[in-house]
Amino acid sequence: MGSTDGPTADEPDGGSRKTRDTAVSERRFRFLVAGYAVSSYGTFLNMVALNLFVYETTGRALAMGLFMAVRLASGFVAGLVVGGLLARFSAKSIMLWANVGQGAVMLVLILAPESLVTGALMAVSVVIGACGTLFMVALRSSIPEMVGEDRRAWANSLSITGRSMAMVAGFASAGVVVSLVGYTAAFLLDMATFVVCAVTVALLPIAGGKGAGSEAGAAGASGASGAGKGEKEAKSGPRWRPVAFLALAAAPGLGLMVALRGVDAFGSSSHNAALPIYSTSLDASNPAVFVSAFWCVWALGNIGAQQVIQRYSQRTGKTVGALGFGYGTVVMSAAFIAAFAGFPLAVTAVIALIAGAADGLTEVAYTSHLQTLPAMLRGHAFGLSATFENLGFGVGMILVAAALDRFSPLAVVGWSHGAAIVVAVVFLLRVAALRRAEPAGPMGPAGGAGRAGLRKEEAVEGRPDRGDRDGAEVSGG
Repeated sequence: MGSTDGPTADEPDGGSRKTRDTAVSERRFRFLVAGYAVSSYGTFLNMVALNLFVYETTGRALAMGLFMAVRLASGFVAGLVVGGLLARFSAKSIMLWANVGQGAVMLVLILAPESLVTGALMAVSVVIGACGTLFMVALRSSIPEMVGEDRRAWANSLSITGRSMAMVAGFASAGVVVSLVGYTAAFLLDMATFVVCAVTVALLPIAGGKGAGSEAGAAGASGASGAGKGEKEAKSGPRWRPVAFLALAAAPGLGLMVALRGVDAFGSSSHNAALPIYSTSLDASNPAVFVSAFWCVWALGNIGAQQVIQRYSQRTGKTVGALGFGYGTVVMSAAFIAAFAGFPLAVTAVIALIAGAADGLTEVAYTSHLQTLPAMLRGHAFGLSATFENLGFGVGMILVAAALDRFSPLAVVGWSHGAAIVVAVVFLLRVAALRRAEPAGPMGPAGGAGRAGLRKEEAVEGRPDRGDRDGAEVSGG
């Protein structure tokens, strides 16, 4: 007997209805990405404008460091709590209020009297840091519900493309906006970008978060035993905090992958801190030229990689997988090291292009991997990942700033990104070893509960004997 819920697989209307539903969900997601790109432009604009304003207001470079430290610390804490919030509230409400909060705190800064400006700046750093993490985790963890499991790589690539374009526009226009219209106008523009994103989120039906609980239960029932345990913990109230760590155990190899992401963030702090110093050594009269050109070329590489990934995903229905994440990290880190080696500018431009492309590849692969977790664990995993990334970047900024006083930019970037290369090689060896061990059987190293957790993904990504699944087949960690 056929299902009463809709057409069966043999009915011609089934395929057309699925196509229409897919087209509608993709169109809605494009609108969401457009709003996200607008708010991302505001985020990158205020990264420059706020730092300049802090320095001009206080006259101390230490104040800029404190501002960034508070911002990173807020993101660190938000990463720990966002999984619990997604277990209680919808992703739409979290994304909406994250933008409302950022817009409101910018208004507070604009209206603050001179005597309260310092306190308003600290409030801005707390809210921007926390709300940025909340929005990002809610978005990424909800993508499978928004567009479907088989379209998550396309969706990840599209959102990263929007953010990369916003980064270029934000960094490139920040100095012009501040110099032409002043800080108040820049902050008003920043506030307007968050309002645009909030309106976009409010108008769109967005799945995920609390509304994904039933799906998580189904996924957890057929997945690893750790996933089921994590879901129960997520609903138990006061004991939600350990769920973030249970999420790492629910998918094999995820712990090592998140650790690599944290070390990669540590490496990223080195080239961010070293670029202005290296640029000054190239042209002391106008150091901003090299930095701006480098990031523009990097973004072009990133956007180009996203276009390739989107077409690959659309043609094959597969994601780039865990090996793509590992190899991409190695290439990206090596490229950033080479960028400080003193090559001619034309060669450095090619290196920046490669770094951007590899960075785009790793982000899509990593995000797609975490999205294979059951819905109720996904938010915790993304939150803990954000915590590791903020920790790695924050610690890195402190150590790198001290090291750059004594060592050359090439040396500092070399050992920072070299650490990421070492961990990436360990990760790749682990993936390769466990893929070889996979045929051992259902109770072998790659079998048992870990195999059960892959059934849904294998249906999406392909047959395991071809080795074309996403990265969730990694075991251990």
